[in-house]
Amino acid sequence: MELIQDGCDVLLHLDAKRQYLVRVRSGEEFHTHKGVVRLGELIGKPYGVRVESSLGTVFHAFKPLPRDYAVKFARRTQIIYPKDMALIILYAGIGPGSRVVEAGTGSAALTSILAHHVKPTGHVYSYEIREELLEAARRNLERAGVLDYVTLKLGDVTQSIEETSVDAVVLDLATPWLVVGNAWKALKPSGVFASFSPTIEQVVKTVEALKASGFANIETFECMIRRYQVEAGRTRPETLTIAHTGYLTFARKTEG
Repeated sequence: MELIQDGCDVLLHLDAKRQYLVRVRSGEEFHTHKGVVRLGELIGKPYGVRVESSLGTVFHAFKPLPRDYAVKFARRTQIIYPKDMALIILYAGIGPGSRVVEAGTGSAALTSILAHHVKPTGHVYSYEIREELLEAARRNLERAGVLDYVTLKLGDVTQSIEETSVDAVVLDLATPWLVVGNAWKALKPSGVFASFSPTIEQVVKTVEALKASGFANIETFECMIRRYQVEAGRTRPETLTIAHTGYLTFARKTEG
């Protein structure tokens, strides 16, 4: 049984909308509108344990999942939502041993998910043009425990990609169509190009560039999910939902 250690992270779960990623340290407290949680009392307890706040509110101290780190990272930029991250992992075929080029590091939310899936023998090469974002990204990846599987790079992939024979190129950029040529050079035959774009105009330009460059199996998706409130006799979809966030375009590099 894995026990909570001093200096480890836990996800304090109250309900689906109130979850807090906190670091457990002896003598420290976490203050919420539902009372104070004494974090030191969690040390030596198993993950999933119930803990009461000073006001008697019950939380559960779960072991954080990769998605918990991704959505709760300190950030200055908008992140790709977990629903879209999941589709990227599946349709880009990213798994243990994959070598992936990513561009648009931002807070490293997607980077952390890519790194989690390529370990222990794969690697993510993540490009960012804004130097001021890289240090925060590094801290986030270190906290998530995946920094060893990522190389953070200050660079513009519309100009060049240094890596070759990679399994996937994943883009979260304003102009992905300008990267298609360099992505072709970086990918191994049958490798996957993947891009996230907020607007359909970006998608059209990207797909046209992919066709002109010889990519095949070009597909674009919009992923929407709906959370349900489940109670006997009162089950219904929640009023607020995450609908459109962007479009995902995938393509495969051909040979010959």
